[in-house]
Amino acid sequence: METLSIAKSFEGTQGVYRHRSDACQCDMTFALFLPPQAKDGPVPLLWYLSGLTCTHQNVMDKGEYRRIAAELGIAIICPDTSPRGEHVPDEKDNWQFGSGAGFYLDATQQPWSTNYRMATYIAYELAELVAANFPLDMQRQGIFGHSMGGHGAITLALKNPGRFKSVSAFAPIARPSVAGWSRPAFEKYLGPDEAVWRAYDSVALIEDGHRVPELLVDQGKADGFLEDGLRPWLLEEACAKAGIRLTLNMRDGYDHSYFFISTFMADHIAWHADRLR
Repeated sequence: METLSIAKSFEGTQGVYRHRSDACQCDMTFALFLPPQAKDGPVPLLWYLSGLTCTHQNVMDKGEYRRIAAELGIAIICPDTSPRGEHVPDEKDNWQFGSGAGFYLDATQQPWSTNYRMATYIAYELAELVAANFPLDMQRQGIFGHSMGGHGAITLALKNPGRFKSVSAFAPIARPSVAGWSRPAFEKYLGPDEAVWRAYDSVALIEDGHRVPELLVDQGKADGFLEDGLRPWLLEEACAKAGIRLTLNMRDGYDHSYFFISTFMADHIAWHADRLR
């Protein structure tokens, strides 16, 4: 593992690191904020998964998470959104597929299946790497994310029961297998059999019996992707039928941007901290 940068922030440290990934067959970069409490021993770990077109950098620059994370003693890890590199296949003219659009799944179709294995990368490889190299309490992990990353956070929590003590999302893609801006990606990554897609669809996973104790979701009412891409009411209906406690905050006037995310970032981190004590 290579350290790319270290900066002091709110008495903690914001680092950026690069390592060779066996899962993705390329070099991967991630950011990790360690609060000042990590000097005294392992701290809880909160995963933040970013959305389409993003890297680890977007939330570092615009997410405004470090002050509250330092106050509450929470480490924040921000992985990249896809494999990258000259040898990694991509569709450079398609922002909804390929580089920056890994959808936190394990692709099964060539040529994507060699590198696009983000579910395995997040759930296993990167988790093992940071557990071995940083003072983190891996018995106290939470996960959240934005848009594509909100989809990833919820599906990973549903498929790994007990692994994440808390899960929340900003404007998640609630049912990507039927949403206009994610169906084409699912078909390319996973093939034409839509039954296979259910393993990476929050609503379908809940319908198929996967459970988490509760969910927190914030969604802007002025989000331009609300009707076609996000559709949180589908998640609300699935949770109601399954008996999953869902807090869905529909926020007047907020869009899909980091202005929205940064406004409610502290609320989400405090919510996770209560559950990671």
